[in-house]
Amino acid sequence: MFEAMEGKRVPSVKFKTRQNNDWVEVSSDELFASRSVVVFSLPGAFTPTCSSSHVPRYNQLEPMLRARGIDEVVCVSVNDAFVMDEWKQSQNAERITFLPDGNGDFTQGMGLLVDKQELGFGKRSWRYSMLVRDGIVEKMFIEPEEPGDPFQVSDADTMLAYIDPNAQRPYDVTVFSRPGCGFCARAKGLLNDAGIEFEELVLNRDYTDRTLRAVADATSYPQIFVNGSHIGGAEEIETWLAQTSREAA
Repeated sequence: MFEAMEGKRVPSVKFKTRQNNDWVEVSSDELFASRSVVVFSLPGAFTPTCSSSHVPRYNQLEPMLRARGIDEVVCVSVNDAFVMDEWKQSQNAERITFLPDGNGDFTQGMGLLVDKQELGFGKRSWRYSMLVRDGIVEKMFIEPEEPGDPFQVSDADTMLAYIDPNAQRPYDVTVFSRPGCGFCARAKGLLNDAGIEFEELVLNRDYTDRTLRAVADATSYPQIFVNGSHIGGAEEIETWLAQTSREAA
């Protein structure tokens, strides 16, 4: 049975990182002292749940956490510095600090180093997240001790809800565009002016017109989706933005 370390000090260790092709030691004492830090730890770099869900959502919600007094969001894994650096780049997760716990010292100090030899992983971290203030663990979310790799409580949304139960989640927006499309440029400009982040999929680079017909039953550009709903093109997103602004006022 894993024991939460709430009210206790995090382990004092040195993380061996790579910065500008040099070895640099990062002290946990310096990292956490007089700061509020969100940490999430996971079984391994490039593994499915870690790459598809855990890291991307923390990266997306980092500005909201920072706006609520969090100084840094840190991802820890029992991997070496080279692997962690490559993983960070592949994830485009520039908002998150990736710390390699190569020997598992920090994870063992947290009491969450587990045996994954059946998978050929050796010793790895159990999945968890925590809020640390001035080196003291305020809150921990440890995944249940179930077979496999449970992912139920250590996610970014759960952490944000703990820090601010009334926080409004950011919109999930995707823009299907095509090169040289003026209406696409207008729609993206409207979203940027509203401060809404979006993912852009470009015709014949990320998808074909068959995909657009399949998901939107449309052949004009752009086509915009928000939180699972099809909004439409530039005019429709302008109307949606105006309505959203009025509702928020």
